[in-house]
Amino acid sequence: MPSPVILSWSGGKDSALSLHALQQRSDVEVVGLLTAVTRDYDRVSVHGVRRALLAEQARAVGLPLHEIRLDANCTNEAYERAFLKALVEFARDFPAVSTVAFGDLFLDDVRAYRERLLEGSGFYPLFPIWGEDTALLARRFISQGFVARLVCVDTVQLDPSFAGRIFDEDLLAEFPPETDPCGERGEFHTFVSDGPIFSRPIPYQVGPSVMRDGRFMFCDLE
Repeated sequence: MPSPVILSWSGGKDSALSLHALQQRSDVEVVGLLTAVTRDYDRVSVHGVRRALLAEQARAVGLPLHEIRLDANCTNEAYERAFLKALVEFARDFPAVSTVAFGDLFLDDVRAYRERLLEGSGFYPLFPIWGEDTALLARRFISQGFVARLVCVDTVQLDPSFAGRIFDEDLLAEFPPETDPCGERGEFHTFVSDGPIFSRPIPYQVGPSVMRDGRFMFCDLE
């Protein structure tokens, strides 16, 4: 029998790639999604996507969604407590679950943090797309029929005009040479609205782009 897995889900490109990769395996089965949501804004933390669109994604992939509700300006300690509490609550419905999958790609310090966070919790990390060439991965994402849009851009690393752009070959060609094609260093975050993991496309309209904290350009999706 395949082992049940919880997927840490942001609604972005790397989460979608991770789910797709896990679905191709016979030894695991994704049984739910786990997403951090900032309650003050009613949006996905960091990405800034509305909860209504997050819920539509969960319905379209056919998986239960468990939200980690965080306060704005949440401390790292508060996040860790909320994350571990969410795992315990999820395990009440799925007692066989002991694995949490993450969509990290190559940052060793981030992977080490995930591993430390889960130490002693009874849960173990899984990194289904770790170490893959991000240039190839980005193009495979496009060729497999995924559709994504940039919803947050770090203007210290990337021009704010990239916010709201569709993630396609033209976009990749316009990235500066130092930009990771998958945005692994936080250059940008995405919202995925279609692809092989979805039963149907997620409808939305593109709203205005707004600068937050003097650094991050968010494109609102409605």
